[in-house]
This record gives sequence, structure tokens and C-alpha cells, in this order.
Amino acid sequence: MPKIEWLQPMAILGTLLYALIGVAIFWIAFIVIDKITPYDLWGEIVEKHNKALAMVVAAMCLGISIIVAAAIH
Repeated sequence: MPKIEWLQPMAILGTLLYALIGVAIFWIAFIVIDKITPYDLWGEIVEKHNKALAMVVAAMCLGISIIVAAAIH
């Protein structure tokens, strides 16, 4: 019977752990960036519908995600 390595409980647990760590680091970085900007990013995007700021924040999120993924990998 062939052994499926990715179906092992420790592999699944490791994957979930790294995913949770990555999401936590991402949200902490987003909160830090939100605090150092002179205005409320979420309020500006959701309430005032600032599309230009939303695109900048989306690019920032992608950048943080790439950095976190590279650090975990």
C-alpha cells in the first residue's frame, strides 16, 4: 500500500499551524500599519468608499502576504 505523506496527521497539523501563524502575522502587520497612518484606513475605505486607498491597501496586503509566505517557507 503506497504511503500518502501529505495525509499524515502531523503534516496536516503543521500546515494548519503555519497557516494560523501566517494569518496572525498578517493581521498584526495590518494593525500596525493602520495605527501609523494619520487616518483610519478601514473607515476611509468602507464609509467614504475611497477606491484609491483601497487599491493601495490591497497592494500592501499582497506585499505583506508575500513576505510572510517567504518567511514561513
